[in-house]
Order: sequence, then structure tokens, then C-alpha cells
Amino acid sequence: MPKGFYNVPIAENEPILNYLPDSSEKKELKKVIEEFRSEEIEIPMYIGGKEVKTGNLERIFPPHDIKHTLGYYHKGETKHIKDAISASLEAREKWANISWEHRASIFLKAADLIAGPYRAKINAATMLGQSKNVFQAEIDAACELIDFLKFNVEFMAEIYRQQPESSPQIWNRLEQRPLEGFVFALTPFNFTSIAGNLPSAPALMGNVVVWKPSRTAVYSAKVIMDVFKEAGLPDGVINLVYVSGQAAGKEIFSHSDFAGIHFTGSTAVFQNIWKTIGENIYKYKTYPRIVGETGGKDFVFAEKTSKTKELSTALSRGAFEYQGQKCSAASRAYIPSNIWEEVKNYLIDDVKSFKMGTPEDFTNFINAVIDEYTFDKLARFIDDAKKSDETEIIVGGNYDKSKGYFIEPTVIVTKNPKYITMEEELFGPVLTIYVYDENKTEETLDILNETSIYALTGAIFSQDRYFIEYATKKLANCAGNFYINDKPTGAVVGQQPFGGARGSGTNDKAGSMINLLRWVSPRTIKENFVPPTDYRYPFLDEE
Repeated sequence: MPKGFYNVPIAENEPILNYLPDSSEKKELKKVIEEFRSEEIEIPMYIGGKEVKTGNLERIFPPHDIKHTLGYYHKGETKHIKDAISASLEAREKWANISWEHRASIFLKAADLIAGPYRAKINAATMLGQSKNVFQAEIDAACELIDFLKFNVEFMAEIYRQQPESSPQIWNRLEQRPLEGFVFALTPFNFTSIAGNLPSAPALMGNVVVWKPSRTAVYSAKVIMDVFKEAGLPDGVINLVYVSGQAAGKEIFSHSDFAGIHFTGSTAVFQNIWKTIGENIYKYKTYPRIVGETGGKDFVFAEKTSKTKELSTALSRGAFEYQGQKCSAASRAYIPSNIWEEVKNYLIDDVKSFKMGTPEDFTNFINAVIDEYTFDKLARFIDDAKKSDETEIIVGGNYDKSKGYFIEPTVIVTKNPKYITMEEELFGPVLTIYVYDENKTEETLDILNETSIYALTGAIFSQDRYFIEYATKKLANCAGNFYINDKPTGAVVGQQPFGGARGSGTNDKAGSMINLLRWVSPRTIKENFVPPTDYRYPFLDEE
């Protein structure tokens, strides 16, 4: 059988399409959106390569048009988790032993399918199912997922190329084995790219996966699975199930072959998972890999020399793109008193100019939040801010769920830097600002550092290089992704590996070699070409 060391295609970031008026991509996408809206589909689970239908149907609808039905998905139960685990373990040996270049080929093909014939489909599904505008869908569902797939192949090849030194008569080699067992991928609603990356990254490294997506992202998860199947992913390597978290956790975290979890979601859920794994640690064949990116209370800190228009634009985009439903979204800001009035005016003008409505109207900047639970939670925080003597809402503050889950982008100004919306993750279009004395910069940095349990993303604005260096060092543990004179969102695969520490996760940096190393178990092999034939060492000889 021919073998060789293969150079994989050089990974480059996928160009972002602009969807300008009368462009071919805009016409195609609008056509697919219309097609998707015109039909109701049934989405099965995928276990061992088979479509599994239970008859227990859950309705799928756009968050911005809650009376419209896109289709239904077949809800599973405990039996289906057991079946998915069994199917993955049955597929494990062949998948682990296939030559790595064939695993690479499958996911490189998946990337090209998304870049080509599936681009409009995955964007349309994300726009309709998760209420993203066209630009947010393009940079996420298409471009970032393509980047994950292509760059991960490049990182995999780099990992395999890393080998130890050898000495005379000795050959040292390093194998990167898949984990012994199966990996559980638990994926969120807010990024289609993350939903694709969390199961595919471990699979690329030779692992088998049980994948449970968010119930509010099943519509786009189905498109991802269609891509993987067309790319030639063998049956049972990734098994897609729609079950309750309780049913999944009970079976997966008590199974002896559980080898790891790849997670993005809430801090509370992740901490509970970690606790459960700890309690069951004696049951497992190996110590499971626990990889998770959780919450954020991401900050923007401005110093008195900041340029006001740059700062206000970073707040408008960083806080309100995709309705603030990004783990990295700017949700608290610290603005010095000397520039506040100017920043305030720019920010109010921006927010008042936002158009809000369906993403099917490409002129809308703001769309709906993901579900009714989120809507109600955000509405409560806004109402509390209206009543508090510590806060003032300077723009926004309205909401309406008669047609869809629409929360108006809202800016709260607080006198209390520890007010609840400065500390608690809201995951919506609500930005809270604390205006500080321009002469108390260092004290305010201390407040920022001590305010939140999270450390995902953060940004500083300044034209003073001494301050920039000081703040970068001072806030060293506040953010896993740190930005200077830029908004704290928009990490690009291959450029800014993403992840945070403290309460924000394990900081294993999705979109980097660091993450892929979590899905392999190295084995060192030493081969001695001329083994010794006498146990005696030279020191035993007499002079």
C-alpha cells in the first residue's frame, strides 16, 4: 500500500461575501430562504449512519416570526443516547486506523462544500432558525466553519510532524493516538460554526463522537450533518441526537468508555458536568478530557485619551451585533468622564439608527433574540433598571414578543460599578456603562479586575502607549482574548485563537493546535537497533 508524508493545502481565511444589491450571492441566498420558508421539513436523528425518527415531534420556528413553522425535529430519549454511544464505539476501530490523510480529505471536502453548493443553505438555515442577519450568518455559518475545517487539517498535519530527537543507535518516534472511547460534543445555538467545530475537531483526530446540539439550532445542525455525509464521513463517526440534557448526561457521564467532552454553553451547566465527571471518575477507562468555553462578561475600558468615534463604534458593534448573543459581546464598559458626553451622543445616534426586524429583510441590523425564556429574562433586567435609583436607560428599553422575540438595543448607565448588569451575563442586546472620574483610572481598573467571575474577552482604548502597556499587564488574567483599540468580538480562526479562563472555560483555544492536542493521547516509541548484551556498566570496572 503506497504511503508518504503529505503536504496539506495551505489554509487561508475564507473571503467574506458582501451580498450587495443585485449580486449573484444575494439572489441565490434570497431564493434559498424563500424555498426553506415554503416547506415544512422533518429532521431525523442520525445514529450509525441511519435516519432515526421517533414520531415525537418538536416544532421549529424563526425567533423573529414565531407563528411560522419551518418544520419539526424528532426528539429522542435515553434509548437513542445508548444507541449513539454503541454506534460510535462500533465505528471507532476503523476510523482510528484509517490513514490520517483520508480523514483530512473528508473535512477539506466538507469545507469546500460549504464554500460552494451549501453556502446559501447553511446561511439561510442560520438566518431563519437562529435569527441572524446576512452578514452575521456569512461570517459565522459559512466563513468561520470553513476556516475551522481547513485550519484544523493544517494543525493536525503540524502535530503529526512534531517528532522527538533520536540518539546514536536509537530511533525515537511519537504517535498521536485518538482517545480510548467516545467524545461527547455539546453545542450552542449562537454560532453555527461552533456547532460544526465541536464534533468535527475530535473526529478529525480519529475520535468518534456523540453530538447533541442546542434545541434552538437543530435546523442548521441538520445542514452541517448533510455536508458531513456528502463529504464521505463514515457511518457512526459523528452521531447526531436530539435529547434532553438530563437523559444525555445520565448515560454519557456514567459510561466506562466516555473519553472527553467538547462543550460551549453556560458556566453553570459546565460546572455541573465537571462535578458529575469527578463523581464518576472511578468508572472510566481513562481520565476524560474536559474542554469547555462558557460564559463571559466582556468589557471595554476606555482611557481619557481615547478617540470617541472609534470607541462608540466599538460599543455599537461589539455590544449589539447578533443582539449581543455572542460569548464575546461587550456587555460592560468603563468610560472616563472627560469624553463621556461625546461618546454618549455618538452611541445614542448609532442605536437610534439601527433597523430591527426579520433577517429576511437585509436592511435590518438587529433581529430577534433566540427564544421566549431569553426574552423574558432580558425584559426583567430592563424593567429592574428602569426602577432602580442607581441606573438610567439612555437609549432603548423597549421590547415586544407579539410577532417575534424582539428586544430593543438598550444602554444602561449606572452609578454603581457593581450593579447586577455589570456583573451578570445577560446574553442579549443590553450594554451597561459606568462613567468614572478621569483621574481615577488605576482605581477603576482594579474595580474591573475584581467585578466578574469571567475572563473571556476584553478591550482597552487609549492613545497613550504607556497606559496601553500598563493596562495590558494589569488585566493579564481578565481575558483570554484581549483587544487594543478594537471591539472585543470577531476572533478569526488562524489569527486570534479563541477561549477564556476563570469562569469562562478551560482556554483550550478553538481554532488552534492547542485544541486539537486535547483530542489525542501521545505514545512514545523507542527502538534500539543494537541492544546491549551485558548488564555491566563501565563504572563497575576496577582501575
